[in-house]
Amino acid sequence: MSFELIRLEDKDLKQFKADLQEAFQKSFEQRFGKTNEIILPENDIDCSLNSKGAVAYKAMLDGEMVRGAVVVINEITQHNHLDLLYVKYGLQGRNIGKKIWLEIEKRHSDTKVWETCTPYFEKRNIHFYVNVCGFYITEFFNEKHPMPDSPEDFIGDGNEGMFAFRKEM
Repeated sequence: MSFELIRLEDKDLKQFKADLQEAFQKSFEQRFGKTNEIILPENDIDCSLNSKGAVAYKAMLDGEMVRGAVVVINEITQHNHLDLLYVKYGLQGRNIGKKIWLEIEKRHSDTKVWETCTPYFEKRNIHFYVNVCGFYITEFFNEKHPMPDSPEDFIGDGNEGMFAFRKEM
């Protein structure tokens, strides 16, 4: 099984977005049931991809794009953010996420702090960030403690809240 992490190319952008949206959509619907709402709108993906310092990666497994990530790197402070990380729907549980994360850490070895977040209902993600990657939970956003800059129409957390994570290198 050959694995490599490659910078995302423009020619892969359409598939990257489709796979990313499907992964988020299916995960949400497994927990809350079918919805007509788009859980991760393309505009949100574009916002992440177009952030200052954004770097997008695709993970290739035996020549197929199976996962991706978008990180935002601050070259001055080295206080960096993992914006998006996904596994193509149906391919979870193969340690691809761990391989990607270790490679991202290696490529951005000057990082002092990593931050990310995930919905409360995503127990698998919480396990991954805390027990596999070494992050710790710093904050729980919910109706009594809203996430700053969260759009009013945000539904991706299923109204159950979001965990914020931090990893000091």
